[in-house]
Amino acid sequence: MDKPTSIKTSEGVRDRLRILAQERGTTITELLEELAARELTEAEREQRALEAAQELGVEYTEQVQQAGTDAWEKIRAHQGGSAAA
Repeated sequence: MDKPTSIKTSEGVRDRLRILAQERGTTITELLEELAARELTEAEREQRALEAAQELGVEYTEQVQQAGTDAWEKIRAHQGGSAAA
């Protein structure tokens, strides 16, 4: 088991995390662990995109990569999330 640590955040974020955790019947720590495990790093996203292109028989060029990046930015914008990747 990893050694516990602290993360500094605003009271508003802490309160929201507490509500989200309570609604899911879990703790803030477990909620953060779930969120961190679910979110891919840039390297993981790139690797998955490369693998998907190979499975589809698509050459993974800079243009294909940029089209994918643009598509995800639009999706995030429509979800109300950050458009910056």
